[in-house]
Amino acid sequence: MAAPSAELRQRLPGRARAPCGAPGAAPAASPEPGLGSAASPLSPGSFWLTRIVLLRSIAFLYSVAFLVAFQQNKQLIGDKGLLPCKLYLQEIKKYFKGKVGLDALSYAPTLIWFLDWSAMDSTLDCLALAGLAVAAFVLLTGCANMVLMALLWLLYLSLVNVGQICPCQEIRALLK
Repeated sequence: MAAPSAELRQRLPGRARAPCGAPGAAPAASPEPGLGSAASPLSPGSFWLTRIVLLRSIAFLYSVAFLVAFQQNKQLIGDKGLLPCKLYLQEIKKYFKGKVGLDALSYAPTLIWFLDWSAMDSTLDCLALAGLAVAAFVLLTGCANMVLMALLWLLYLSLVNVGQICPCQEIRALLK
């Protein structure tokens, strides 16, 4: 179904207008007083409120996720964490014969492949803080486009894919 034209949006309820170009038709450039123009955010067919609520909600969820990652990454997947991501990435690299190619990237897609591994804690913190900054920008300003949302997804994907499944039985055995 096609979207209604600007003529249909500008009609007053209960009053018919002549089609554009017909005798007695009002000029299209001057909308009737009291009604918004076709570009108005309140015009039918616009989803400005839904867009604002949805994008800011997603930005809020990302900001919480990156804040939690900033607080917990060093203890979980940092250099001296429970399951260090540096060892995990080295094992993946060794499995794929020492190369970081498409196979390794598809197995563990993360930006950490291309970053410095010598200070993994600071690398993880930088990824989390960058994601938190972008999410806070979207949350506070409401300005979001595909590039910003893709960047948030890529930063979060980079942190999530270097975490591993926790071997709970081994940890329980160590604690006993």
